[in-house]
Order: sequence, then structure tokens, then C-alpha cells
Amino acid sequence: MTQSILTNLKKQVAPYEISNTRASIKQLINTLGPLFFLWFAAYLSLSLSYWITLPITIIASGFVIRTFIIFHDCCHQSFFKSRKANEIIGTITGILTLFPYQQWKNSHSIHHATSSNLEKRGVGDMWVLTVDEYAASSVWVRIAYRLYRNPFIMFGLGPIFLFLFTNRFNTKGARRKERISTYMTNVSILALYGGLIWLIGWQSFVLIQAPIMFVAGLMGIWLFYVQHQFEDSYFEKEDEWSYVKAAVEGSSYYKLPKLLQWITGNIGFHHVHHLSPKVPNYNLEKAHNATPPLQKATTITIGTSLKSLNFRLWDEHNKTFVGYKNYKQVHLKENEHDLLANKIKVKVRKSSLQG
Repeated sequence: MTQSILTNLKKQVAPYEISNTRASIKQLINTLGPLFFLWFAAYLSLSLSYWITLPITIIASGFVIRTFIIFHDCCHQSFFKSRKANEIIGTITGILTLFPYQQWKNSHSIHHATSSNLEKRGVGDMWVLTVDEYAASSVWVRIAYRLYRNPFIMFGLGPIFLFLFTNRFNTKGARRKERISTYMTNVSILALYGGLIWLIGWQSFVLIQAPIMFVAGLMGIWLFYVQHQFEDSYFEKEDEWSYVKAAVEGSSYYKLPKLLQWITGNIGFHHVHHLSPKVPNYNLEKAHNATPPLQKATTITIGTSLKSLNFRLWDEHNKTFVGYKNYKQVHLKENEHDLLANKIKVKVRKSSLQG
């Protein structure tokens, strides 16, 4: 895309940044209503067979994802026009999805402000190393990185670690409002879970809630992972980095079947969301369809997105992800490229001096 097109994109999307109170309330009803109904249905089905309960919990996990999208919009102040309403609904949906409102709001804001910036990684994003960084890392860092990006650990242990540890503690240097929000969320979760255990017993509670949150966590991590880690993604250093390019070229359009698109709250239009976080989830598709340049964003499907499991390291020179197997070859070529570039610079300097 040309610079003029990129500059005008924000203006073209601006009309879709306005939230609609009626649409937001409708989404709350058609999300939380089915979630509570499915949870109760799962409990009733325990007396029949767990093989009936399990499919119900999997469906319910989809509505947890949808609840998280509401939470997510509240963190961006895009679900309601009122900041207070966003904070109240954001806190409640955060309790239901096990996310502290203020903590996640702050870290996610940093993610949006620094996404795809190679010099500002580490807050609210996935751990990504470049080929050169991996080659220069110690054995222990390489082992840690390989474990982190192993699919069984990322999508298997990842949800458990996220819910039980990451979201339960304040970050270093967190402000008072953020710390109070985390404490309040933790206490509310304990009260909610304690009440349910008192009502139905801990065994029934675990059999229902554990699969719901695990599958929801797995799906959530997958969506976050795949929408920034695709073959032709965008990563640049600070002096070359562009917010608009990071949004449009560093975030994918995850084209999902209509039912999954609805369940995931249109978050597949991730390029639109990163371009303008103020667009509520129910306006993302409208903004995409009304803005032709956005329709040229990298499109991935469920089938093509599976290839991202093989993407390990970012190749800065070729602007693509590579696997561990060929990283040495890529690193060698990059060193040769840098050496050749330096030789050319030296020759140019010498010729200019002689001239």
C-alpha cells in the first residue's frame, strides 16, 4: 500500500468507531444468557452421562470467548459510550473470564502501541526472537524459547498458567488502581466459585468449569497467536516501524465460518481492530467491507492458519517466519549479506574521499 492510502485508512474507518448502546445490550443478552443456560444444562446432564456434559461444556467455552470479546471491547472503551459502563461491564466479564480488568487493559494498550516493533517487545505479546537473536542466545534461552513455543506447552499448559498465575498477580510497578482491580477480581472469583461449589459440590464444579475454561483458554491463545504470526507478517525496528503498517500488515484477517465468526465476536477482522481499537466488535466487519484497502490484508483460513505452528523465528532480511531446521542457513546468509553491505559502504567512502 502507498503512504497516502495508509494515511487515509484511519479516516475511512472513523465512522465505525461509534458504539451502539442497543447493539451492546443485545450482545450482552445473547452472550451471557446462553453461557448461563449451557452451564446449568451441563450440571443437569451430569446425572445422565459425562459424555453428554462434555460437548455442552465445549459449546459453553465458545460463549466464554464471546464474553471475553465484550471484556476486550470494554478495555478499549469501545463497547459503551460511557467510561463508567465500560469499567463496570469490563470488570464483571473479567471475573467471568478470569481476567483482571485494569491489569489487562494496561498491558493490552501497550501491545497495541508496540505491536510488530522489534525494539519494544515483551508486554502483552507473544515471545518472538529473530534469527540473529536466537543464534546469539545461550543454550538455556534457546531451550526456554523452544519450550515456550512448543504447541503442547503453549496451547496445553498455556491456558492453565494464564488463568492460575499470570492473571492472579500484579505486575511489577503496578499502580494502586490496577492492584486494587486485581485483588477485587481475585476475591470475586473466589466468592463466585466458592458459592457454586457450596451449591453443587466441588466434583461437579470441576467437571463442568475445568473443560469450559481450558478450551476457552486454548482457543483464545490460538486466536491471539495466529493473527500476528503468519508467513508475510510485519516486524520492523523503531526507525522503520509504522503504526498503520503494523495494524494492516502485521495483523491478519482470519476468515472463519460465519458461526465461528459470531462466536469469536468478529475478532478475525484483527487488522481492522489494530488499525482502530475504538471500533466495537459488531462494527468490525462493516468497517472491513466498506474500506477496499483493508480487504487486501493477508487473509488466512482455518486450513492455512495451521501452517503457523511451524513458524519459530523472524527472518529480518527476508521478512518472513522460518523454522528451527533452516535457521543456521538463514543466519549465515544474513551475515554474508551484512558483510557485503559493509564492504560496499567502505568502497563508496573510499571513492568519495579519492574524488
